[in-house]
Amino acid sequence: MPTTKYNNIFSVTLLNSISPLSKPLKSFLSQRMISSHFKKGEFIVKSGETCNRIHLIRKGLIRGYFDFNSNEVTTWVSVDSEMVTSISGYFKNEPALENIQCLEDTYTESLSFEDMDYAIKNYSDMAALNRILMEYYYLQAENRALLARIPGAKDRYDHFLKTFNPEIIKRLPKKYLASLLNMRPETLSRLVLNPVEM
Repeated sequence: MPTTKYNNIFSVTLLNSISPLSKPLKSFLSQRMISSHFKKGEFIVKSGETCNRIHLIRKGLIRGYFDFNSNEVTTWVSVDSEMVTSISGYFKNEPALENIQCLEDTYTESLSFEDMDYAIKNYSDMAALNRILMEYYYLQAENRALLARIPGAKDRYDHFLKTFNPEIIKRLPKKYLASLLNMRPETLSRLVLNPVEM
């Protein structure tokens, strides 16, 4: 996985569109963020490893999953312009609970925990941005929690269609979507083909 630092980065533009960033903060981020390319199937982190970087996806498709009784259980999926990390690894410096795998060739820009912490403490606009990003994360986490508790397969699928990024439907292989929705691939296929009958 070749990794390089560069100055004119996608992330600064995207983050600035979420909350205005000062020139000093833009300069700090452009110097400290690292660009990475992960091939399809490659892992950003495996369960048990420590992940100390938060990644913003320039282009790609990433899933988080854990192994249970010889099955891979997909817990989340992220696409272009979304952020991913191991929560336990990044915020607690503990081994990751999940595997984070790229399902397409994926390009990210990432910031270390140390640099994020420094920026929050030293730039008030980074603290404001971090609050907005945390709100977004918690809203997404709430949607995933609700999704996991909806009993009927059709109701889970309908909730997913209403609340999640439509790019996931277009690009995520059906076996991973079925796992995310906690249903058999055959059930998902019936829902996609006959949404009214289910």
